[in-house]
Amino acid sequence: MADFSWLGSFPKMDRSDLLEIRKYLDGAYRDFSREYGDSIEAFFDPLLDFLIWFEKLLVHSPWWAVLIAITGLVYLASRSWKMSLSVVVAFLLIGYLGMWQDTMRTLSIITVCTLLAIVLGVPIGIMMARSNRAQSVVTPVLDIMQTMPAFVYLIPVVMLLGIGKIPGVIAVVIYAIPPVIRLTNLGIRLVDKEVLEAATAYGATPMQRLLGVQLPLAGPTIMAGINQTIMMALAMVVIASMIGVKGLGQPVLKSITNQYFTLGLFNGFAIVVLAIIFDRVSQAYAKRSQRFIQGGHNG
Repeated sequence: MADFSWLGSFPKMDRSDLLEIRKYLDGAYRDFSREYGDSIEAFFDPLLDFLIWFEKLLVHSPWWAVLIAITGLVYLASRSWKMSLSVVVAFLLIGYLGMWQDTMRTLSIITVCTLLAIVLGVPIGIMMARSNRAQSVVTPVLDIMQTMPAFVYLIPVVMLLGIGKIPGVIAVVIYAIPPVIRLTNLGIRLVDKEVLEAATAYGATPMQRLLGVQLPLAGPTIMAGINQTIMMALAMVVIASMIGVKGLGQPVLKSITNQYFTLGLFNGFAIVVLAIIFDRVSQAYAKRSQRFIQGGHNG
């Protein structure tokens, strides 16, 4: 009888060859990190200094001053007294349960990561909207960033920069930036062509069309992207705590390893509260902006 067992086995690379390839790649990355690691760390020093300063500002300022500032920003964005009062109650409860400092640390890193994601993501989204070639190049990269497990890209970041805030920021931004890029691209592409033609007919330059027509009309879509970016950044809090980022993630991690149920529950509650506040405030701001734009457009 003929032997067809070879049909069931998948051809594999020789184990010694695979080992050699892995050794070569590991060695090359180690050499790269030794050669350029210090230069890359120096490049991120201004960001680290700003992050440390902002964290100290939130942690060491009087709690009532921070609470007034946060409530004021919430009211300016939402123009809702109910939402502002809810924020006050939520933060008072967080402080009463002894999580104020960790919440401020988490708030500082999420704010910095979100600002970085916006500063980097919106221009990339604009570039994608203006060029189909750029979109075809960037889209697969975004797919990889969104599907690759966070632990995988933590490895090269930690090997290069060690444990600390900056690797945490890089990991959070990589994980959280795709929505703002995708929705900036989508929002600009969905702007009515007739509106653009009218702007061109009035003599608007490409930059004037972008700043005066496309970005304002795409604003609600871009805000939806920013909203999703904030949610994804908050989802990375616990994972970032594994590489030395202080905040609400570390007590959650501690509760997992030591089976402290209430510690994890309370800190998880604080993360959820931050997520709800960011979500509701950004949505309220987007709706207000959309009403304003539609009012101006109709006028």
